[in-house]
Amino acid sequence: MAAESLENAAKDKGVELHVETQGSGGITPFTDEQIAAASALIIAADVNISGRERFAGLPLVEHPVKRAISHGPQMIDEAVAASSDPSARRVPAASGSSEKGSESASSSGSQQSWPKRIQAAVMTGVSYMIPFVAAGGLLMALGFLVAGFDVAFVAQDVATGYTLTSLPDHMPYDAATGQALTERAGLALYLGSVFFTVGNLGMGFLVAALSGYIAYGLAGRPGIAPGFIGGAVSVLVGAGFLGGLITGLLAGLVALWFTTLKPPRWLAGLMPVVIIPLLTTLVVGGLMLMFLGRPLASLMTALQDGLTGMSGSSAVLLGVIIGLMMCFDLGGPVNKAAYLFATAGLSQGTEASFQIMAAVMAAGMVPPLAMALSTVVRRKLYTPVERENGTTAWLLGAAFITEGSIPFAAADPLRVIPSMMTGGAVTGALIMAFSVGSQAPHGGIFVAFAISPIWGFLLAVIAGTVVAAAVVTVLKETASRKQVATA
Repeated sequence: MAAESLENAAKDKGVELHVETQGSGGITPFTDEQIAAASALIIAADVNISGRERFAGLPLVEHPVKRAISHGPQMIDEAVAASSDPSARRVPAASGSSEKGSESASSSGSQQSWPKRIQAAVMTGVSYMIPFVAAGGLLMALGFLVAGFDVAFVAQDVATGYTLTSLPDHMPYDAATGQALTERAGLALYLGSVFFTVGNLGMGFLVAALSGYIAYGLAGRPGIAPGFIGGAVSVLVGAGFLGGLITGLLAGLVALWFTTLKPPRWLAGLMPVVIIPLLTTLVVGGLMLMFLGRPLASLMTALQDGLTGMSGSSAVLLGVIIGLMMCFDLGGPVNKAAYLFATAGLSQGTEASFQIMAAVMAAGMVPPLAMALSTVVRRKLYTPVERENGTTAWLLGAAFITEGSIPFAAADPLRVIPSMMTGGAVTGALIMAFSVGSQAPHGGIFVAFAISPIWGFLLAVIAGTVVAAAVVTVLKETASRKQVATA
């Protein structure tokens, strides 16, 4: 959406614009010829991007994604002005202390305040973690679908001990009520065990990936190994995703400090590949094992026990809070914090964690669906571009892509955001009241097989969507009438 906004603005102004998107869909990089011919660089991102050193010396205009979506023409004007301004901010050269070609975060974030740099690093960690969660979570959900819910007790033994030519019978396992046999056998149990085992292994990387890529967001490549190892230590001591956040930030900050040192020339080549990872890993791993791990593990245990014990009104209140967080900034840091909290809990495999995941996903679907519905109910309140965005928002909402509502929120935040929060709170509360659980971390309605009961999920999403659409429509209608009366 940001790329489309900038491209349309550039076309209207007669400015030549080339776009490189960096995301989970892959990167199509600029050519050397495009970079050599460029007059300025625009960066629209909420995370640290890679490869900035390619643009060293170019005038730079940098803003979050939301501003590119809502103020594309202004950003194009800023870039044109910067191209002819000798005092304009420019892309810094890569740090000489890091490996040649390394995406050094020290140079990319040198113009940002520390809170912004840390926020961008955490968002980087979350964005790189999501594919692990999506692949692992969906495969585990497929395993349950194919082999039944008791596959979790026997999956590893079946996947490693049987083959397509030697299929298992009903497998015994120790259930809470005593010895039991799996509901399914044969090919269904075998394939389900394979899916579940692969997915479970993928989910096992969740904390390490979060930690490693937070460190990468702060320090570049030298932070990756210490961050991953720190995350593994966090899992070992039971500190979970809270520990992963801490180890990621610690590894990134320590590695970043090492990159500022000026070693002798003979030692400089070893710094990013040997010295920095070794010493940073020793510091971070030692701190976690000796000092931080046990307190963080105790905190995680208390948090999990508290969530597991929630029922009735307290669970509904948690659903309301989750719904408000998911709709507060529509894909921003608060939204991502709620999502991280839910996906990290999936690895626990408890009913409470499944319900939290369902509340997060259902509430996140509400904003784009509500705005799409509003554009249909009151077309005259929206511009042709907004009505077109509303058509797209149907699919984005159904797939749990909350960012589909950003163009509407950017254009009218005071009416859209409170309306979406109202609908999200309704949805979150109903999810908890109906005890809806989701074993899938993403996908929206397209992972209905992993949601139970599906009727409760659909009812909660529809109710929240209708409430949010009604509120935003009334607010916009009232504002429109006031403008007419004033005119």
